[in-house]
Amino acid sequence: MTSTDNDRVILVDEADGETGTLDKLEAHRRGVLHRALSVILADADGNLLLQRRADGKYHSGGLWTNTCCSHPRPGEPVMVAAARRLEEEMGIACGLVPLFAVHYRAPVSNGLIENEFVHVAGGRFDGTPRPNPSEVAAWRWDKPEAIRRDVAADPERYSVWFRKYLDEFGREIGRLAAGAGEGLTQG
Repeated sequence: MTSTDNDRVILVDEADGETGTLDKLEAHRRGVLHRALSVILADADGNLLLQRRADGKYHSGGLWTNTCCSHPRPGEPVMVAAARRLEEEMGIACGLVPLFAVHYRAPVSNGLIENEFVHVAGGRFDGTPRPNPSEVAAWRWDKPEAIRRDVAADPERYSVWFRKYLDEFGREIGRLAAGAGEGLTQG
C-alpha cells in the first residue's frame, strides 16, 4: 500500500526548513522532526475551546487538548492547513492568525514520539462546534485560569503539547482569551 499526501508529514530541520516527507505514523514511530499545527480558539467571554481527543486516535486518545491539532500536507501552507483541519475536526470556519511557533520532543502513547515544529494559530469563535466524532470525543469552553488549575491538579488528563503551550506561552494564550486579537474574524 502506498501513502498519499494525506498520510505524509513534512520533515523539517531545527529552523523549520523543509527536508522531505515521510509517512505520518513512521515519523512518529522514529521520532523524526516534522511540521505540525495547532489551533486555539477563544470566545467573546474569554473562554478557550478545548477538545478531548477521540479514544481511537493513533496517540493521545482520550486526552484534553487545544481546539485542533494536526499536520499540513506536503505543499500546503500552514495557515491553509489550520483552517482545513479546524473545519474537519471541529466543524468550525473562522479567521485565524499566527500566535507562536515552538519545537518540542516528547514520548506519547502507543510507543510513539512527537518531535514537532508546531505553528500555533489563534482565532475568535462564538458559535457551537460540530465536531467529527472520529476525531473528537467531547469539547468544552473554559476560562484559562480554570484550565491551568485543572492541568496542575491532573496533568495526565491533558496532551503533552497543550501543557507545554500553557507553560511557555501562557501570556500569548491569555491575550487571545482577553480579546487582544481584535482583528480576528468571528465564526
